[in-house]
Amino acid sequence: MVTRMKWTALLLLACTACASSPDDSLELTVLSYNIKRGYGNDGVTDLTRAAELIRRLDPDLVALQEIDNGCTRSGGIDQMAELEKLTGMHAAFGAFMPYQGGEYGMGLLSRYPILESTNHVLPEGAEPRTALDARVQLPCGDQLLLCGVHFYASEAERLAQAQALADIYAGCSLPMIVAGDFNSEPGSVVLDVIENHWTNADKGEDRFTFSSTAPTSEIDFILYRPADRFEVVSIDVLDEPLISDHRPVLMVVKYRTGPQFRYPEHDLESDHETR
Repeated sequence: MVTRMKWTALLLLACTACASSPDDSLELTVLSYNIKRGYGNDGVTDLTRAAELIRRLDPDLVALQEIDNGCTRSGGIDQMAELEKLTGMHAAFGAFMPYQGGEYGMGLLSRYPILESTNHVLPEGAEPRTALDARVQLPCGDQLLLCGVHFYASEAERLAQAQALADIYAGCSLPMIVAGDFNSEPGSVVLDVIENHWTNADKGEDRFTFSSTAPTSEIDFILYRPADRFEVVSIDVLDEPLISDHRPVLMVVKYRTGPQFRYPEHDLESDHETR
């Protein structure tokens, strides 16, 4: 069970004297990328290509989809441990299901320390699904929750997953970024549910994320809340036709850190609800 009290307590721990001016902010670069376990469009599995892209883009926070841990098809390696080593970032892995002698799931990377990570079970589709989150310690003293998702497969299954995601984090007062492969487009019932709870940045004209060689669908997103804690500086869908069948999404935000955003102590009791 997740309680509203738990999320509120985490926010109170996060609220330190990290800023003295309402204009203070911390710039964060966020990457969401379905890397298809390093299996490129040339039919070669090479995780170093994804690692090189991550190093070149130099993000602070990364949500990766389609990650193997010890699976035969990917050479039996722990891909998140390998990416942690190759990028120098902190890593977390969340498994969907056993697969080929290992596990198949998602991963998160963070420039900043990961204090804890949780893999929340979502309603199953054609395959089991989860929401993987990491509580990240920012250099300003605040804590931020990064959550990665990969919805699948039918619209009814994805809708159930979206509703469950909203329920899991209904009591979360921490600033939060949700990123991943939603397998759903803007205007769908799935994205409508998500956008009722998180703000979805407009990618502009070049918005299609799938496929990487002939993009015609926008199904990968980076969202955030609360809206007044984040100012989007830029969001881009990058051209990368080799590494994966998806295009990477890169967003730069100013995360506002002023003391006016600290959670009022008197709200702690009123926010205590069990879900």
